[in-house]
Amino acid sequence: MFRVVIPVCALGTLLSAAVQAPPARGLTAAPGLIRAYDAILDARFEAVPALLAQACPPAPREACAVLEAAHLWWRMQLDPFSTAHDAAFQSRVEAAIAATTAWTGREPARAEAWLYLGGAYGARVQWRALRGERVSAVRDGSRIREALERALALDPAMADAYFGIGLYHYYADVAPRALKLQSWLLLQPGGHPARGLDEKRRAREAGQLFHSEADYQLHIVYVWYEKQFQRAIELLRELEARYPHNPHFPQAIAEIQDFYLDDTEASLRTWEALLEAARQGRVAEPALVEASARLGVASQLDQLSRSEAALDPLQAVIAARPAAPVGAVARAQYQLGQALEHLGRRAEAAAAYRAAIDAAGANDPTRSAARARTALRAFRR
Repeated sequence: MFRVVIPVCALGTLLSAAVQAPPARGLTAAPGLIRAYDAILDARFEAVPALLAQACPPAPREACAVLEAAHLWWRMQLDPFSTAHDAAFQSRVEAAIAATTAWTGREPARAEAWLYLGGAYGARVQWRALRGERVSAVRDGSRIREALERALALDPAMADAYFGIGLYHYYADVAPRALKLQSWLLLQPGGHPARGLDEKRRAREAGQLFHSEADYQLHIVYVWYEKQFQRAIELLRELEARYPHNPHFPQAIAEIQDFYLDDTEASLRTWEALLEAARQGRVAEPALVEASARLGVASQLDQLSRSEAALDPLQAVIAARPAAPVGAVARAQYQLGQALEHLGRRAEAAAAYRAAIDAAGANDPTRSAARARTALRAFRR
């Protein structure tokens, strides 16, 4: 579900909406950036360029540069295995880092400049973690901490910065153990998980801009480390209600219900609701979401020993041959093989597994071909 993201890296979007302030404290021109940020979180990506144009000015160009990177990052969340936006993201995030670095040089006493510098590195660190660049990601995490500590030293009332600091304090303690990394590799002092949670909650309650991002990042903490799965779902439900056009939130709920709570019936209901929303065009990228939801529905039906019912949604994906999400047809063929095998139709299952291998091609980020080969080897035993 959570792919290969290191949560300490999840600072880019949440630090990306603070605005230039009178030297050296406070946030200015926040309403325009809030509107753009809300559009990003609601996956109304087509509206973002116009909203950023309205926001900057009066907000500084550096603020919009970071939000442009955040815009692409959230777009990538809908199909994380796709690299279609990688080059554009890299270009924008490097430009944002350069611009915010220059800003801190021009106005070193301005808290917002340092907040945005942390946000620019945060956008890059999430992408690096997603693409498996873990060493670079944790080093960027240290740069984020340094920038946010400077922001808070200049403006202790800048509650939005506490969320990033809270993530650092939490993950600096937890992530090294979870990832089996040497502490020196992080280039940062030891963390304080309890303090980190308190700081994140403080930002969620008092921050002007990042309440929703705090909810999203806290849900990851609750799932991965605190094992508070229902609390994670509650946060995602709030986000789903606030941003109903973004399919990422209900998909995350369905996956928690499946993988962590083993509540297959609940996961099926969530996937079915998402499928209906996609059919009605009520979510972003409806064709992509419809394919993903059909795969989710089929998986839950098969787990519930309703394998015959799982065949139709899988065959629909195969017939549609959607370009997105990446690997959809290979996944559908592999799941079809599983369902047919559970129905005792072994010859048809073997054909589906071979089709999964063919559909996956050389690049197989979902590992559908690898799983299909394992299933075929089991047939020969």
